[in-house]
Amino acid sequence: MSKDGIYIKNRKARFNYEILDSFEAGIKLVGTEIKSVRQGKVSLPESYCYFKDQELFIKNMNIAEYDHGNIYNHEPARERKLLLHKRELKKLEEEVNKGNRTIVALSLYINSKGLAKMKIALAQGKKLHDKRNSLKEKSLKREMDRAMR
Repeated sequence: MSKDGIYIKNRKARFNYEILDSFEAGIKLVGTEIKSVRQGKVSLPESYCYFKDQELFIKNMNIAEYDHGNIYNHEPARERKLLLHKRELKKLEEEVNKGNRTIVALSLYINSKGLAKMKIALAQGKKLHDKRNSLKEKSLKREMDRAMR
């Protein structure tokens, strides 16, 4: 899936949200940002997506400053535009406007052509008891795997 072996995952997303549908989006980056992404210096857990003028943006995704950058280095926590087809944007915006749904970032990676891609998902927040069930299932699976060894 990834040319450089760069695959940054948002581990909290599947725990906090029930994933309804997922999409692959391009991400508009500036000069030194792609170099930091290739070094794996990205933080996704606190990020979220929102619509502004029928375009999708991601906010609070932290891409650390490039260590060999100079005065033209990028701002680490700026909002970045996500690139999707018009019909995908329309579908996502309709679902979000229905209420009780959001768009979360699942992962960021470099594809075989060397482009940064982001896997995003239409998601619905889990309740506390759903999170507890997820933890129970996870611990049961771990115990079963230990018993199988």
